Amino acid sequence: MAPITTSREEFDEIPTVVGIFSAFGLVFTVSLFAWICCQRKSSKSNKTPPYKFVHVLKGVDIYPENLSSKKKFGVDEKNEVKNKPAVPKSSLHLNLEKRDLNGNFPKTNLKAGSSSDGEKVTPKLFPEGEKEAVSPNSLKSSTSVSSEEKQEKLGTLFFSLEYNFEKKAFVVNIKEARGLPAMDEQSMTSDPYIKMTILPEKKHKVKTRVLRKTLDPAFDETFTFYGIPYTQIQELALHFTILSFDRFSRDDIIGEVLIPLSGIELSDGKMLMTREIIKRNKSSGRGELLISLCYQSTTNTLTVVVLKARHLPKSDVSGLSDPYVKVNLFHAKKRISKKKTHVKKCTPNAVFNELFVFDIPCEGLEEISVEFLVLDSERGSRNEVIGRLVLGAAAEGSGGEHWKEICDFPRRQIAKWHVLCDG
Repeated sequence: MAPITTSREEFDEIPTVVGIFSAFGLVFTVSLFAWICCQRKSSKSNKTPPYKFVHVLKGVDIYPENLSSKKKFGVDEKNEVKNKPAVPKSSLHLNLEKRDLNGNFPKTNLKAGSSSDGEKVTPKLFPEGEKEAVSPNSLKSSTSVSSEEKQEKLGTLFFSLEYNFEKKAFVVNIKEARGLPAMDEQSMTSDPYIKMTILPEKKHKVKTRVLRKTLDPAFDETFTFYGIPYTQIQELALHFTILSFDRFSRDDIIGEVLIPLSGIELSDGKMLMTREIIKRNKSSGRGELLISLCYQSTTNTLTVVVLKARHLPKSDVSGLSDPYVKVNLFHAKKRISKKKTHVKKCTPNAVFNELFVFDIPCEGLEEISVEFLVLDSERGSRNEVIGRLVLGAAAEGSGGEHWKEICDFPRRQIAKWHVLCDG
């Protein structure tokens, strides 16, 4: 039998064929993996986000289907203005391309409307057939500005309201503020930001970013609130608080704006509104605090019991504050210890009944003092001081008398009501 022979060329062709098939297999695998990833990504984009509200910064929507049709204010109105009556000069016109690095508009475009008109609703043309509604209540409120508020100008707030029926969401866009007062006396400017609360439940509290060194801040920030039925909109109210950020102390309150939503019809489309900023409505009385003290000379400890608070003022227009008490112990004007009570929800007359024991680092109470701060708990922002009380040897009035009694009668628990002063 003749032997079987294999040429050298046939052996050389086998690796080439294997390489070709391997390349085709790799390309097919990569293509299949990319197709599966695209399908998963497209299916996820159609789902509604699980959170209550979405913060949209500088007008950029989070939904991909809206990105292609997203239009900036003041772009397409040019063609429509030719066929419609001229808009008054005081109307809001936002050209986002002309803003500086801080988000501010040039001074030539920031001519505020006449201050004698008080609160008013400024008409505005919106693209894609969006209509703007003017409620009767907003027109009535335009004549309700008192003479005192007209004398002290705190600026004007521009914002828009909209209800998205498809996603069942209430949308608030804080556009800008104009003519704010200077809260920093050295630089003659402010670092403004805005806190917004939906009343009366106060469940939704949001705030804008801080814009540095400007009296005409352009925020253009959108807040979308899910889970609010359209039938409930009429029962709500929007409370805007305009503040100036202070790095070294509590932020300065510039003013506030309250917008009841009753009578405002949002079914016709987006509604642009303008409101004058008014001074914060604060009552003269700060309320009272019931404190019990006991000095143990043998163990050199001071027992402080925060019992009750009554007649606390309104922290905001809802009339519902969430008070708690912060207790600071000072030795020679230096804080050496601090404690705080639990928060009591929605009450001007809180019952705490919480006891704190402080170790005194020296003999006697001559250089010791105790500071009580009653604060309103604000989620997501700095807590506002409702009232303040100081007990010590150098304290005046009832604070000094109470301190003298516990020094004269150690080991005796002595309780007294004290009137709170401004923080």
